[in-house]
Amino acid sequence: MQYRRIISSVVVGVIGSLLSAVNLLAGSLRIDVEHGYGAQPLSLNSLRYGEEEKHSISRLSYLCSDFSLLGEDGVWLSLADQYAYVDVAKRRTRFQLTNVPEGKYKSLRFSVGVPEKKNHSDPAVYPADHPLNPNLNQLHWDWTGGYIFLALEGKYRSSEKELKGFVYHLANDPQLSQVTVDCRFRVKQRTGLNLRFDVERLLNQPRQISFEKDGASTHSHAGDPIASALVANLTSVFSLVNIQYPEGEAPVAAVTPLYLPEKYTPYGFKMSKRFPRPALPRDNPLLVERVALGKKLFHDVKLSKDKSISCASCHIEESGFSDSQQFSVGVGGRLGKRHSMPLFNLAWKSSFFWDGRAGSLREQVLMPIQDHLEMDMNLNELEEDLRADPEYKAAFSKAFSGDTVTIEKMALALENFLLTLTSSNSKFDKVMAGKGKLTPEEQRGMKLFFSEYEPRSGSYGADCFHCHGGADFSDHQFHNNGLAPANGDRGRYDFTKLDGDKLKFSTPSLRNLTKTAPYMHDGRFTTLEEVIDHYSGAMHQSESLDPNLAKHPKLGLQLKSDDKKALVAFLKSLSE
Repeated sequence: MQYRRIISSVVVGVIGSLLSAVNLLAGSLRIDVEHGYGAQPLSLNSLRYGEEEKHSISRLSYLCSDFSLLGEDGVWLSLADQYAYVDVAKRRTRFQLTNVPEGKYKSLRFSVGVPEKKNHSDPAVYPADHPLNPNLNQLHWDWTGGYIFLALEGKYRSSEKELKGFVYHLANDPQLSQVTVDCRFRVKQRTGLNLRFDVERLLNQPRQISFEKDGASTHSHAGDPIASALVANLTSVFSLVNIQYPEGEAPVAAVTPLYLPEKYTPYGFKMSKRFPRPALPRDNPLLVERVALGKKLFHDVKLSKDKSISCASCHIEESGFSDSQQFSVGVGGRLGKRHSMPLFNLAWKSSFFWDGRAGSLREQVLMPIQDHLEMDMNLNELEEDLRADPEYKAAFSKAFSGDTVTIEKMALALENFLLTLTSSNSKFDKVMAGKGKLTPEEQRGMKLFFSEYEPRSGSYGADCFHCHGGADFSDHQFHNNGLAPANGDRGRYDFTKLDGDKLKFSTPSLRNLTKTAPYMHDGRFTTLEEVIDHYSGAMHQSESLDPNLAKHPKLGLQLKSDDKKALVAFLKSLSE
């Protein structure tokens, strides 16, 4: 297996651009959207809404486009090529419209969704922070060839008092929905509009939708009545709350690279053209000198208390930078509590560990070093050891300004190295590039993988793509995938203390599965066949079970033997 750091000719990021400031333009219009359910604020993962069908909302995210303003002269002013991505769970509810001419306006108009031409354009061209970047919005799936315009997911209590899931994905060009909000306002420098999105209206006005009678899922096939109802209801969902005319706002500060040496060599981070652009850390630009230092540190046993193991001891390249053992062995023979995660394609992740407790790689790398079950090293002692080493002192001087060796710089170097570990040259990737062909069994598995399970519309796929979509075959989010709890591990809940996070773990990439066994957060499955059997069978029922699984029959999908074999064959094609 080969992890290639140079894959295509598209270079992401130029260090010089890091020094530019981000300025708010005069004549901008800030939109804040609050989300509610009737008269109540929207509370996620709370089974409190509805009367006949008690239900909760776990996900509400959507894309907006085609913004225009109605002037007092009755002429609509189009704000070309501006988009917004809103996600309640991520608290991403504010966006900015720029280049808005000063003046008085009577209405705001926009579409929920993406226009046809953009919907079918190459999603890999957008910068990391662009609303249409798939790695940012998690609303683009290869199975549609376009974007999901709106995703509404949650749970409901059936007439038999069972807790089930619903998944409503509004997508496909005919579902592009235009919304108009009447609101008289003026634009002068920076104006703010506060809007409200009412989920109760989305589900009830003017067309009422019943999860049990109409269906618990929609993927917006042609003629689907649920999708039609959602489109009709969207016209009444948004309303104006108030208008703000702030006197001024502080400009966003420029990001300055940390400890940039006088002489350095930019590292050309290159990636597959099929991957969306990642959000590389702007304050820690990739430098050849830092990558080399990070690689040296990654393989050095000096980072452990008894000098017996390195980072590479538990993240072995031949094992997909993971560990072939269920639990890795730390200093003194101590065993960890979770399976060692693979370390490739980290540039597309925004949180780390199975529970997401680290918000950056520089934060993450320090935790195993200090962990009693892993490397058990005191950081002050480690800093002294590195300072006393002439080779390290020279390497740090090349990678950073100043001649002081610090733990902070060590973490930045390790972050640099880990960001360069990319994987996108599997058999599947070659097929997508027109340089290979899947076998009939692999093709069957691919179809199952990217097809929804929706008996109402005659689809009996395996529903894998919901959590494992995108170029990296992961949404990099957290899900309860129906595993029975073991060893008291409650997943992300132990970090956030939010009830909705119980038994949720990070979704791993499905790339290199032939190298990264055993599987799951606790390594309980040793083969891909066992993994498929789990998803085909009955789930461990709990309130936080992912809606995409909770909507399945109580006994699971019950896939046929040939279908299971086809899925395994396709999954193996994702390995380099």
